[in-house]
Parts: sequence; C-alpha cells; structure tokens
Amino acid sequence: MSIISKYSLNSRLPLACAAVVVSAATLLGGCVVRTVVAAPPPPRVYERPAPPPPLPAYSEPAVDVEVTAQEAPPALPDYEQPPCPEDGYMWTPGYWAWGGGGGYYWVPGTWVQPPRVGVLWTPGYWGFVGGVYRFHVGYWGPHVGYYGGVNYGFGYVGVGFGGGRWVGNSFAYNRTVMNVNVTNIHNTYNETVINRVSVTKVSYNGGPHGTTAVPTAQERAWGSEPHVPPTAMQHQHVQEAFRNPALSARTNGGHPAIAATPRPAAFNAPGVVGAHGANTPPSGTQRGAQPGRFGQQNGTQRGAQPGQPGQPNNLVRTPGQPTGAVHTQGQPGQPGGVKPAPKKPKVEHPKPEEKRGEHEK
Repeated sequence: MSIISKYSLNSRLPLACAAVVVSAATLLGGCVVRTVVAAPPPPRVYERPAPPPPLPAYSEPAVDVEVTAQEAPPALPDYEQPPCPEDGYMWTPGYWAWGGGGGYYWVPGTWVQPPRVGVLWTPGYWGFVGGVYRFHVGYWGPHVGYYGGVNYGFGYVGVGFGGGRWVGNSFAYNRTVMNVNVTNIHNTYNETVINRVSVTKVSYNGGPHGTTAVPTAQERAWGSEPHVPPTAMQHQHVQEAFRNPALSARTNGGHPAIAATPRPAAFNAPGVVGAHGANTPPSGTQRGAQPGRFGQQNGTQRGAQPGQPGQPNNLVRTPGQPTGAVHTQGQPGQPGGVKPAPKKPKVEHPKPEEKRGEHEK
C-alpha cells in the first residue's frame, strides 16, 4: 500500500467516528428533551345494570309435559258424560293433574276435535316409579296404547278403547258407552264393552293400592308408532282448569263441581256436568246424560234402558227378581239391597150385616 492510500484511509476514520458520535448525541439529546406525559384517565362512569325480567306469577301447566309428585293422586270422581256436541268430536276423559304447591287439580273430561282423520286418543296416566308418582302424557295416534290400566270409563275401561272407531273418514260412536244424540249424529252402532280389569276408581298404576296392569307386546308396539301431540284447545283446557280454584282437590275434596264439559275450556257453558257428591254444582248447567245412561264411569250401561224414562239413575233391574222389584246401587243401609214393590191400596167392602140393614130400610 502506498503512503497516499494509507493516509487517505486513516483520514477517513476520524470523520466516520465523528459522525457516529454526533448521531448518538443527537439521539440522546432527543430522548432527554422530548418528555411524554400521560394524559389523566377519563372519569369512570358507573352504569346501573338492567333489572332482570320479572318472573311469572305461576308456571302455566302443559298437557304434554311429564311431571312428578310425591303423593298419590286422588280417586277418580264419578260423573256422567255430557252429550257429544257435534259429529266428529271425540271424548277425552278427565284426570287429576299436579299443580305444584297447590296440589292436585281436576282436568274435566271433554269432547274435542281430533287433529286429523284416523287418530285416537290415548289418555295420560300416573305411574309409581322410583319412589315418586310420574305422569305419562297422553297422545293421538292410529291406535290406543297403554294407559296404566286405569279405568276412566266411557269406553276407556283400562285396556284399549270401546267407545268408537273410524270407518273411512268418519268416526262411528258406540252408543252403549257414548252419549250421542242420534237425531244429529247418525254414524253410530251398539256393541257391548267388557271390562278386562277390576272396576275401581284408582287413578294411578303401581305403588300402594295402584293398578297392577303392565303393557302388552301389542301396546308396546303401538307406543312406538308416530304420535301427534295434544291440540291447542287441549292445552287451553288444562290451563283454564289450573286457574280455577274450585277444581283443586283441596277445595272440592275429590268431587269437582265441573267434572266434564261439552267442549274444551267451556266451564260455564250449558251442559257442564258435576261429579256425584259435589257440594256446589255450577249454576245454570244441565245434566247432559240421558236418564239412567252413562252415569257409571266403568263404561257399562247403567239404569233404565232407552224408552224407559223416569227410572232413577241408581236403580238397575236384576234378572230373576219379581215384577216391580228393583236392585238398589249406592244406597247403603237397605237390607238385602232389594226394595219391595209398592203395595196396592186396600179396598174396604161393607160387611154383610150392613148390607142387610140397608136392604131392610
């Protein structure tokens, strides 16, 4: 390397070092002069939380929701069936529903329109399982399935349904157990309904004093069929019953004054039927059943036959009894249960002596 090149290289080093020193000093000076002061935080605004939505005064019951209870439902009340209001209506029997803290309340039996052609109503029922009473909801389906062996009456004798059947697109009513007016409804028939279970007023299956029925293989198969839930009118019917304090079992003692209605939720309409033994039957209502018919919840015909009006509902003629004698039901204290026929008035005839005396005069 020449002296000139060496000198030139050495002369550049101080200049480069000086530039670096100046740049560092500038940077350091900037850091000292430019002091950043943080702005004070904005004042905190405390917002009042929105109030929670109000809770309902009570929970509306639903006809298609399974519920449980710790106590057994009361016995089924005895009542008559109001007449079918129109062709096409189908009978749904009454039952005890659970109202929570209010206990059991009665859902009156009623006539309803089915959701579609070809379906039948399988009633709900209470069953004792796992130490509690569970309500199994009812449903519409092509067959009547298992409902605990509970005898609801009017064709629902514990197994199946004998109150009617579909014939094409029309429903035919069995007049033996259904209260229909043949003047307005013509698709009827007469067929004897046989009770395959003991006739009791027990309203639940299993547990102490409950029914002992178990589902058959056919009922299990029908229970797996496609089902249709209860209709909107059936829901309204249950809600109206829940709101009515007179239907509480604690109030009516198991004998509701509104035991059955001609239509869903029609609790004040003419034709409402009270249970036998109800303390205060609804005012302005009429007995829907014909004299001596449909008055027994086991679904069998009771009392006078058609064409024999005027016979009391609790009197049933027994074959083999003498003419004029009737067998009493539901009237304890009568010996033998047989009421003798009324005696004919005795006619007094004048004595022979009196006749001779008059002849002599």
